[in-house]
Amino acid sequence: MQRRDFLGSAGLGLAGLMLPFGRSVAAEALLEPADPALRKRLADTALAAAREGGAQYCDVRVGRYLRQSVLTREAQVRNIVNAESVGVGVRVLRDGAWGFAATSQTTVDAVAAATKQALAVARANARAQTRKVELAPVQGVGEVRWATPVRKNAMAVPIQDKVALLMAVNAAALKNGADFVQSNLFAINEQKYFASTDGSYIDQDVHRIWLPLTATAVDKASGKFRTRDGLSAPMGMGYEYLDADPAGKFALPGGLTGYGRSYDVMEDAAAAARHARAKLKAPSVKPGKYDLVIDPSNLFLTIHENVGHPLELDRVLGYEANYAGTSFATLDKREAGYKYGSERVNFVADKTRPGSLGAVGFDDEGVKTREWDLVRDGVLVDYQATRDEAHILGHKQSHGCSYADSWSSVQFQRMPNVSLRPGKDTLSVAEMVKGVERGLYIHGRGSYSIDQQRYNAQFGGQLFFEIKNGEVAGMVGDAAYQIRTPEFWASCSAICDERDFRLGGSFFDGKGQPSQVSAVSHGAATARFDGVNVINTARAL
Repeated sequence: MQRRDFLGSAGLGLAGLMLPFGRSVAAEALLEPADPALRKRLADTALAAAREGGAQYCDVRVGRYLRQSVLTREAQVRNIVNAESVGVGVRVLRDGAWGFAATSQTTVDAVAAATKQALAVARANARAQTRKVELAPVQGVGEVRWATPVRKNAMAVPIQDKVALLMAVNAAALKNGADFVQSNLFAINEQKYFASTDGSYIDQDVHRIWLPLTATAVDKASGKFRTRDGLSAPMGMGYEYLDADPAGKFALPGGLTGYGRSYDVMEDAAAAARHARAKLKAPSVKPGKYDLVIDPSNLFLTIHENVGHPLELDRVLGYEANYAGTSFATLDKREAGYKYGSERVNFVADKTRPGSLGAVGFDDEGVKTREWDLVRDGVLVDYQATRDEAHILGHKQSHGCSYADSWSSVQFQRMPNVSLRPGKDTLSVAEMVKGVERGLYIHGRGSYSIDQQRYNAQFGGQLFFEIKNGEVAGMVGDAAYQIRTPEFWASCSAICDERDFRLGGSFFDGKGQPSQVSAVSHGAATARFDGVNVINTARAL
């Protein structure tokens, strides 16, 4: 369990599904359409009240947030949750200060009252604020609509079909050597209607899905146990992600399989059980320096923690310190051309990649989403900024990475998708492995630890295989790699080409106070890192 995922999965997944003023509903209610005329009327009410109250700017978000989870272990269904949360959030800029208020009542009178409350909050903030908010301009887009391109709405799939799938997954794991197995299915649909005094009326229908599993094998003689988590990635897709399309599979060295835009959960459940059983007999890793060949299923988390978070501008400025602190990547480093990694290392941010968790047409400030470089040829060149932060970087427009996890939450800067660009030269994973004399081949996310500046970190994994003289050898256990962020990325000596590019991601990424959760993807191809320190996590000191 990772601290950030705890927000989404604490209490068997219920904490991440419970929303402010939400209610449990029948599964069929998740398919009921929203009333577009009502949303427009509520939005216009807020905008008019804000103008009348002297606001220089106002945006309103009419939201309907739907969550479904099915939680199982072995032959038991532990819980099924269908949740709906509906309401309106109003943000105003008055006298150079922000004010925000929200209501769960979708009536004209309630929205007008919430707008007056937001104006009062702004007036109070203005009295204490020493610097006025500078808002980057946005051109209004009129009435537009954007939707996640799903082929099969997960909410439309009957609950009994989802339960049957998870029961089959558990049976496959048990048949292949697992003593215990858990599998869960999470589906999310955010129906968001945004309007602003800039002249935008933006209707978005966002879908996400995730099927995590864990197989556990026990040595009954010693009581020792080992686990292997599933290798699926949470995706911004519909139920088609679970269709097990062979085209979505990646054949990898050592008989391993990676997954792209399609997930074969039955195959992975069986493999997870076999791997968990094999981990019981795997020798402990010998600590020391290794060349690491890291699969995207592991590397995504290192990108998330040591590139994505430290390049959030609010952390850089010290405005945000919750969930592991601020950032070592201060503004002076950008001006000095700071070397974040080797010349092969290029990190790109976006909220546009199809299938990714962060993909939307517009952010929660009505900014059209796009792609931009964070690190180019190993050099730090930019950060992640919202409309009221862009001027700090000398930018004239926002990066389009503002997000709120509910209508009742105020939007703020959240990490977009952050990905490592694939290598420019043709290079397969097998070819990369052949060039390694002494190394480790790493798959799947494991435990991790990071300091309060995102400079030092330690990462585990699900699977570690020795590489000897260019070949994947046997499995080893109890391994974790230690890094200093710039040194680690400077040690990147090769990246596979775009044929191996795959997404990983965080379905429940926490930030802020009060806490909010968001979902974000991180893409990469398999990459090599030379001379990285590996420790034995089982060794007694």
